[in-house]
This record gives sequence, structure tokens and C-alpha cells, in this order.
Amino acid sequence: MFTRGSLTSTIFSLMIILILLSSSLAVFSIVNLSFSLGDAKGINASGSLRMQSYRLLLYTNVGGNNPNKKIIEFENTLSSEALTRSLAWYSPKELSDQYLLVIDKWKVMKSYIEEGNTQEYSKSLTGFVDTIDTLVLKMELFAALKLKLLVIGQIIGLSILLVIAFFAVVFTRKRVVKPLQLLMDSAAKISKGNFKVEMPKTGYIELTALGNALQKTAAELASLYEDLEDQVNEKTLALTRANNELNFLYDNLIMLHADKLDYKALQSAINQLKYYENLTYLRLVIEHDDGTKDIINAEGGWPTDNLSESVHFPLLIEQTQLGYLDVISNKPLNNILFKNFSMMLTRSITIHNATEQRQQLALLEERSVIARELHDSIGQLLSFLKIQVSLLSKSLDNSCRSPEVEEQLLGINEGVSIAYVQLRELLSTFRLTIKEPNLGQAIEVMLDQLRHQTNIDIQLNYKLSPHLLEAKQHIHILQLVREATLNAIKHAKPAHIVVDCQLTENGMITISICDDGIGVSHLAERDQHFGIGIMHERANKLNGVVSFNSNQNGGTTVTLSFPPQQEPLNG
Repeated sequence: MFTRGSLTSTIFSLMIILILLSSSLAVFSIVNLSFSLGDAKGINASGSLRMQSYRLLLYTNVGGNNPNKKIIEFENTLSSEALTRSLAWYSPKELSDQYLLVIDKWKVMKSYIEEGNTQEYSKSLTGFVDTIDTLVLKMELFAALKLKLLVIGQIIGLSILLVIAFFAVVFTRKRVVKPLQLLMDSAAKISKGNFKVEMPKTGYIELTALGNALQKTAAELASLYEDLEDQVNEKTLALTRANNELNFLYDNLIMLHADKLDYKALQSAINQLKYYENLTYLRLVIEHDDGTKDIINAEGGWPTDNLSESVHFPLLIEQTQLGYLDVISNKPLNNILFKNFSMMLTRSITIHNATEQRQQLALLEERSVIARELHDSIGQLLSFLKIQVSLLSKSLDNSCRSPEVEEQLLGINEGVSIAYVQLRELLSTFRLTIKEPNLGQAIEVMLDQLRHQTNIDIQLNYKLSPHLLEAKQHIHILQLVREATLNAIKHAKPAHIVVDCQLTENGMITISICDDGIGVSHLAERDQHFGIGIMHERANKLNGVVSFNSNQNGGTTVTLSFPPQQEPLNG
């Protein structure tokens, strides 16, 4: 910006001009007054000369003997300082010439008096007095001129002062007051948070520096305010996003824990995650202890070409991986949200598994209690009945014995024996000792007990995921498998028995006990046996059916088919 100079210098110069002008007016007035101090004395002295001229005439007419005294008085007055000032350098030439004319005529008049020529003196007196009057007039005019000059000088000086004062006021208002007011307005706007202000343009260094400083301060405040606003907006967005994420996680956590955790709930959760984060593909892979995996795909499925690179978020708890979230996205991932979501799924699955295990362990404990109660009550009672039947058979007289009685005693004894054997088998099942509440392990333990009782090769092919079965289903499945395996061992005379447990393509759980024995003919004589009826009852409790079929190569296959507790996955 172009600057004229310093404002203080300009104001100082203006004040100097005012001071000099005022001082000049004062000096001019003082000088003028000093030159006018003797004007009144000069006029009085001039008037005195006229009076003395007439006195000299009167004095000579009355016959005065000593006119010299009067002459000396006249000359003293004529040569007084009041009149000699007429010869000063500042006196007008007309005044000086008139004064010299008075002196010249006085010399003539003096000669008339010294000669005693009263008549000539009297004749010349009128002209001499006129000359003195002219001198007085010129002195009055010169005094009036000096007064006029004083008045004119004062008027001009005051006018100049007024003009300069007016200019100073206008200058101050335009160049100082207005810019300062604009600066104050700008400062007021800045104080209200409006930092986009324009500083007034001025040509002076001080105001320019002040405006630049205020402009710089406003710019810095604006930058700082914008940074703070950006930070606040960022923090607000971050808090809003965090709050939304917390609400999202909380809603899903409530959903996962509100009801029984199943794969429908898990799929619903990952569907919500996919749409919340606008993901391309998303799936949940759950890994089981037996090495199998269940895959839950979010809506939209999962690409089969495997060309897209996916990101894994493991489901870890105490160094144990339950599975992982598999994500494919075209935009950067919110890792914190996915980690928290994975943690939530991990805890939900862990809590669900722990609950299932507690239920299964509770069932095992309950079975142990039932086994003890059966052994202590029904077992002892059956033993007592068997002893009583034996004693009754021995105590009967020959007269009381008949084929019908013997047959009835034999039936009672056989029934008690069968009941006792089945009770022992039930107790053996209830007293299975397993480390984990897992159906596959329980079947394996149960079959291992049977292997020690026979030379038959018994194999287990277990391919069921834990989530497909409820804890309350285990006892029915275990008892049914035991009953079918025992039947094959006792009656089919096989060399091999294979227990196969798997999920079929139609979504049904199928458990088959296949042997290479004599076939289904042995079932005819046991069709009315209550053990087979119990097997049908257990199948009904599982909402399934049990069937008995012959194999093409010989032997029998007992098949249990029932629906899982939830829909199977098609990973």
C-alpha cells in the first residue's frame, strides 16, 4: 500500500503551522502596537506647536522682553521624540517631508520673532499653522493606517487559522477519526466471531501498521477458529460415529443374547454389519474342535473365484480361535468396529457354548443321580425279586407244581432277569465318564465299553457339528445307539459294526448302525420286545423315525433320522 508518511509527523507539522501562524499574528500585533505607542504623543505635540505659535504672537504683541524662552520651548516641542519619529524609516515619506517642511517654516518664523518683525510673523502664522495642521493630519492618517494594518492582519491571520483549523478538523475526521472508527468496528466484529473483515485503507504508517496488525490478528484468529471448528467437527463426527457404532454393537449384542443363539441370529447380525459398513462381501467362519467349519454368508453370498483379497478378523478368546470374520470391501475398513464386532461374536459364542456345556454337564450330573437312585432302589428291588422267585420255586411242593406254574415262574424269572440286565445297561449309559459334554465323545466312550465285552470290530464315523444338537437330545441318541449296537452284538452275530453319524443333503441328521450279521430275521422274535418299542419312543421324542433294513451283502442297518435343532448351513 502507498503511504504518504507518518501520521504523527503530519499532525506535528500541522500544529507547527498553527503555532507559527499564531505566533506571527501575535508578533505582528506587538510590533504594530509598539510602533503606534508614540502616535498620540506626536499628535498632542503637533497640537501644542499650534498653541505655542499663537502664544509667540501674543507674547510679541504685548511686548515681551524675552521671547527666547518661548522659542526654546517651541523648538523643544518640535524636536521632541514624539515628532522626530516622523523621520523614522517606517514613517511615510509624506509625513517626513511635512515634518521637515514644518521645521523649515519654523526657521523663517523664528527669524521674524528674533528680528521683532511682528507683522511678518503674523502674516505667516496662518500658513505656518496650516502646515502644522497638515502634519497633524498626516500623523493621524499614519496612525489610522497602522490600526487598519493591524485589523487587516488580524482578520487575515484569523481567517487563515480558521481555514487551517477547518482543514485540520476535516483531515482528522477523514484521515484519523473515520479509519479509527472503522478499525473499532472491525475489532467489534472480530470480538463477535466474524473474522472476515476488511481493514480501512489509509495513507499513514501508524494506521496502516495498526490495520495490518489487526488484519493479521483476525486472520490468525480465523485460522485458529477454523482449526478449532474442524477439530470440534471431527470430534463430533468421531463421537457420533462411535456412538452409532456402540448403538449398533449394543443392538446386536441384545439380539444375540435376547434368545437362543443360533445361526439365524448370527446371519442376521452379519447382515446388519454388512449394510452398516456398506461392505462388498462378508461371511462368518466358525471352526469346531473336530476340524470342521461352518460358514455363514451374509446376503449377497461369497465370490467363488477367490480373486478378491479378503481381510480376516479372528474370533479369539484366551489364545483359542473359534473362527473368523472374512471381509471383502472396496473402501478402507473400520478395523476398530470389526475387532469389537468379532470380540462381541466371540463372547456370544463362548457364552452360548458355555451355557450348552453347563446344560449338558447338568444332564450328566442328573443322569448320575438317576443312576444312583435306580441302582439303590430298582436294582436292589429286582435283585430281591429274583431271590424271592428262586426261593419260591424251591419252596413249592411237588403237588403244587404243574407245567403252567413252572412256565409262569420261568416267565417271572426271565422278566426279572431281562429287567435287571436292561437296568444295568441303562446304568452303564448313565455312568459314562467323559471329559467334555460332547455327543461324539460320549458315543465313543460308550462303544469303547462295548468293545471290551466282545471281539466284534466296532467303528464310529461321527461327522456332526455340535450346534446341530441340543443337550437334551444327547441321552436319547446315546441310548438308541447303545440299544441298537447291543442288539447287533447279542443277536446278529456280526464281525463288524459301523456307527455312522452325519448330516444328509436333505438337511436331516442320520445315525445308522450297520452290521454284517444274520440280517433282520432276528428282529421278528424281538419285535414285541419293549427295547425296540423304547427305541421308537426315543425317535418320536427327537421328532424322527427309526427303521430296520437288510443290507444287500447281508446284515442289518438300524437308521435313526431326525431334524436338527436349527437349519443346517450350506457353507
